[in-house]
Amino acid sequence: MCIAWLRDHPGHIEALAAAHVEAFGALEPGWTVADAAAELRTHLRAEAAIPCTLLALDAAGDWLGSVSLLDEDHPHIRQYRPWLASLYVRPSARGRGVGEALVARARAEAAALGVGCLYLYCSGTVADWYRHLGWREHERIALGPLHLQVMAIDCATVA
Repeated sequence: MCIAWLRDHPGHIEALAAAHVEAFGALEPGWTVADAAAELRTHLRAEAAIPCTLLALDAAGDWLGSVSLLDEDHPHIRQYRPWLASLYVRPSARGRGVGEALVARARAEAAALGVGCLYLYCSGTVADWYRHLGWREHERIALGPLHLQVMAIDCATVA
């Protein structure tokens, strides 16, 4: 497995967009695959900057998972930024460290961009998984019917 920039593998945008809408569409009713693909295309700049997306790729170049760094992840929680967002690992690749590798690399990239603190939001047992990676609970929020935890991590301590 290797971690690469989406900008270097734009052929994965459509499949990735479809996976994101399926996994995260409940957070934004009406969000379409075309919308998600358009958002991902904004992550294709040549220079290191937020927004950006990282892919985990297998030896054949097929994507196993992805994660993004965003300046804003939801219009109702703009008080925190930037965000680790849209962590997604294909079901066939789960349990093999792909998610952990993506989160670690995204945190390191955020640190390289001068980010002091990175945020994410999640729910349920996913919060326990992030705690295992060193994230701490920052705030509990409600987004419509969803009750979520905003979590944070210091990027300055990345080894």
